[in-house]
Amino acid sequence: MSSTPPSPTASSRGRIPKVPFWAQILLGLVVGALLGWAAKSGDISWLSTTLGKIGDIFVQLLMLVIAPLVFFAILVSITNLRNVSNAARLATRTLMWFMITSLIAVVIGLGIGLLTDPGAGTGLTAADGAEPKKHGSWLDFLTGIIPTDVVTPFTQLKVLQIVFMAVVVGIAILKTGEKAKPVLTLSHSVLELLQKALWWVIKLAPLGTLGLVGTAISTYGWNLLSKYATFTADIYVGCALVLFVVYPLLLAGVGKVNPLQFFRGAWPAIQLAFVSRSSVGTMPLTQKVTERLGVPKEYASFAVPFGSTTKMDGCASIYPAIAAIFVAQVFDVPLEVKDYILIAFVSVIGSAATAGLTGATVMLTLTLSTLGLPMAGVGLLLAIDPIVDMMRTATNVAGQSVVPILVASREGILDREAYATADGSRLDDEPRVEAAPQPVAA
Repeated sequence: MSSTPPSPTASSRGRIPKVPFWAQILLGLVVGALLGWAAKSGDISWLSTTLGKIGDIFVQLLMLVIAPLVFFAILVSITNLRNVSNAARLATRTLMWFMITSLIAVVIGLGIGLLTDPGAGTGLTAADGAEPKKHGSWLDFLTGIIPTDVVTPFTQLKVLQIVFMAVVVGIAILKTGEKAKPVLTLSHSVLELLQKALWWVIKLAPLGTLGLVGTAISTYGWNLLSKYATFTADIYVGCALVLFVVYPLLLAGVGKVNPLQFFRGAWPAIQLAFVSRSSVGTMPLTQKVTERLGVPKEYASFAVPFGSTTKMDGCASIYPAIAAIFVAQVFDVPLEVKDYILIAFVSVIGSAATAGLTGATVMLTLTLSTLGLPMAGVGLLLAIDPIVDMMRTATNVAGQSVVPILVASREGILDREAYATADGSRLDDEPRVEAAPQPVAA
């Protein structure tokens, strides 16, 4: 007696279809905006408080693992380079394209600022903003890289110092050889645990999006944007030009790949960066989409963590360029050609000062101090920072994926079949623990 197997239609009947990750975030953004608008227009304090708590908890969960994640990601990425043929060449090319794209971004920022005069006619004064708690200077930037102890960088989240220690330990492991193998094995295991834990937090991104966007709208509404309308528009337009024009042109012209396919594969990471405002918090997802776009794991595990702490086209190029022009115009300080050259220099060389954290205040103070502009200008921009930071961070993360693709393509190690079939809507599964990496052919 034979039994008839259930038909596919019957077995799938009643099953709830899986919503793509990007659609979940989009839904959270729309619902958050509606709830934020309702809280603002109806003056519903409990709703504003609830949205704020949801957003704060999501950000706190992201920040909880950032320090150890950066340390072990950089450490492992340094040791992974031994499995890559022409590692020094790849690292050099990566840094070169970081600088090239940063220079293009800062030129776009300067051009937009000069065309639109974002600080003219705002009526703002130093009294409208608070002094920044942190100031950046070249001396602080250089001396701040080296920690005074091994604990403080982790407790105070000094990312540059964490990167420094990770690089030193990674190189020491490579030089020690077989005796350091237990430490390297442990580091791989800890990194896998951190990435899995952070992936669970990333799965909460739609809820975090709801809280963060809702809080921004309920707190600021549209009144604040009136005085900063030109400045805010400049940041979004500048970032959009880099994100949707410069990067696609480079992908098509230099990488010889389809730009639309890049956005299809990388969109979940760009979305998460937009709402979380943290390049480092988005790093595991950025690395995942970069690998699925055909970049070898051994190279991606170096380039993406490195980029998450140094590659900031939004925060360190477009933003400080437009912000410096804004501050100079508010305080009626004329800028000369040499000042614009200094802005470009600071943006290209000092981008590591942003260190992948939320916001770019330190980078802006570094730029203003180099130009001799009033530091009080930073306080004027703190109020609007959460709104512009979303677009800045999305641009940062896109660039952190674009550059490895460009380099991999130019070096002939890009898996073009994987690139052509990458689908960001299938990123709902957790990262898999893979076998030990194999050398990449040159």
